Amino acid sequence: MSADPFSLEGRVAVVTGGTGAIGSALAEGLGRAGARVAIVARGREGIDRTIRRLGESGLEAIGVVADVLDAASLEAARDEIQERLGAVDVLVNCAGGNVAAATLPADASPFDVPIEAYRDVFDLNLIGTLLPIEVFGAAMPASSGGSIVNVSSMAAGRALTRVGGYGAAKAAVESITRWLAVELARRGTGIRVNAIAPGFVLGDQNRSLLIDEDGQPTARGAAIVERTPAGRLGEPSDLVSTVVWLVSDGARFVTGVVVPVDGGFSAFTGI
Repeated sequence: MSADPFSLEGRVAVVTGGTGAIGSALAEGLGRAGARVAIVARGREGIDRTIRRLGESGLEAIGVVADVLDAASLEAARDEIQERLGAVDVLVNCAGGNVAAATLPADASPFDVPIEAYRDVFDLNLIGTLLPIEVFGAAMPASSGGSIVNVSSMAAGRALTRVGGYGAAKAAVESITRWLAVELARRGTGIRVNAIAPGFVLGDQNRSLLIDEDGQPTARGAAIVERTPAGRLGEPSDLVSTVVWLVSDGARFVTGVVVPVDGGFSAFTGI
């Protein structure tokens, strides 16, 4: 272990979905901890914008276009990252989210959600986590091991209205996180697999559900804040220190856990 157990100096970190609100915040946090960061996302424009923003903060990163649902594009991204930065030590899977068709309208029946919408949301969250793990995890150096962090949600463990498919998909992410952690540890790979379960963190996908055009909480947003003991919605930066800890030597005996970063939401009964 290094003198600073939370330093990521000399490590290469890949962040999928690295142009989103959470992904870009985690990419910045990993860079500030010393890692050489590669951002993987589907759109070059978003990648370039994120890298410029990181550069304005004094951080360097590279960006590679790839689709987390396309193994060939991920393999090409892995090869390019390894050529430019070296072997990948850290993988943070931020690609994911809900899909519009899987969000139940307030006045609709759960029986009306199309099965294809469930398939789409499972593909995006579960397969979009597993494929990068298979591609990048298999290439992690055996000598030093590696660390993988997946992103779950409060919806995985508690039924949230309107987003049943998303919750089920994230529950699957948590299950596969624990299974991979056990199997990889038992085989002596040195690779640790953990996850974070963010609370209600304000981002591009959920902004319209939580905040109105005037910047005030919607009814749903206000209900969430009322049930969050910290008394506010989360910010992407609230997740950074937990992820840096999980991928560092400071958590070298931690694997197979899902860490809630939720302002106390999951601990509160509402009473």
